[in-house]
Amino acid sequence: MPQFSPKRVPKPLDPRRLEELALAYVARFATSAGKLEDYLRRKLRERGWDDAEAPALAPLVERLVAAGYVDDRAFAIAKAGGLLRRGYGGRRIDQALGAAGIGKSLREEAGGTTIEQRQAALALARRRGFGPFGTGVGDRALREKQIAKMLRAGHPLDSVRQIVNAHDVSALEEWAALDEGA
Repeated sequence: MPQFSPKRVPKPLDPRRLEELALAYVARFATSAGKLEDYLRRKLRERGWDDAEAPALAPLVERLVAAGYVDDRAFAIAKAGGLLRRGYGGRRIDQALGAAGIGKSLREEAGGTTIEQRQAALALARRRGFGPFGTGVGDRALREKQIAKMLRAGHPLDSVRQIVNAHDVSALEEWAALDEGA
């Protein structure tokens, strides 16, 4: 009969061990102050602490921010840039950065310019074969699915319509490079 080993009991968390966990986390992952605090809170809960008796995490997180181990601005710019390159729109980028604990002003700053957001929409359309990049010309059901997918990716409706209704790739590329705010 097989013998089962007892469940491994995690080490108790004292301030020194909590700081070691925080340092190991920031060494391994690009993170924001909010995500780091959530991670540490989760680790405390896993070890039986409730929120009322848990040690204060804010001073530890502030020390790591002051030391330069955690930089919300750099994290927001890198995360938003990656999402833009993958073809996500401003709304999805804002949601992802908000979930990471990034403040509203920093989310707006990192969200990208109009040109960058249009280029992201164009990249998604090209990769997924939407609008003039696909073969479903005139198919209403396919067009509606393409619109829905681009809206879920966080792009504004006017940009989505511009791409899905376009007949010419070169005109679409000119539109994507046009900065109407300037």
